Amino acid sequence: MKLSGLQKVLWVLAGVAALVFIWLLLWADYRADISQAETEPPFLAQFELTDHMGMIRTEEDFAGRWMLVFFGFANCPDVCPTTLAEVAAVMDGLGEDAAKVQPIFISIDPERDTPMALADFVPRFDAGIIGLTGTSDQIAETAETFPIYFERIEEASAPDGYTMGHTSHLFLFDPQAGFADSWPYGTPAEEILADLRERI
Repeated sequence: MKLSGLQKVLWVLAGVAALVFIWLLLWADYRADISQAETEPPFLAQFELTDHMGMIRTEEDFAGRWMLVFFGFANCPDVCPTTLAEVAAVMDGLGEDAAKVQPIFISIDPERDTPMALADFVPRFDAGIIGLTGTSDQIAETAETFPIYFERIEEASAPDGYTMGHTSHLFLFDPQAGFADSWPYGTPAEEILADLRERI
């Protein structure tokens, strides 16, 4: 059966309409994927470590609170104590809002930073900081999750003959444990405090 000219045009129009419909569906899916990617955090804080009081802690223990997380080690001569001092100043500056934020120090030196060692170290900053440590495997797994870099560096003049190189950013996670922001080493407490106040 031969198609008339009108029928041919109608079939072509129907084909074009079908292609447009499929394209619109694909575009809607693409926009939805983009929108979801924009709202989802790039990564979540996930860990299962031992705190400086000997209790097992996970990110779920801090659900509903913002987390300020810093990775370091108790024998650190400058970066770690300086950053934790800044964290203490931030917590003090938050006033009543400090209850909405939990500062956390995660050791990347499990060989020396036992819960007992952290129990001596973190209270020096008087900011409610929770120190976390674990086995070498647990720390490595946590570092991949966040993700952060750390390495052991042999140094004869350091305690026990070695020091640690590590990421020196201070991380902020939202009440659902999603990454929210980070600040490089040396960021003034006033700047961190201002950023936090806008969020909480």
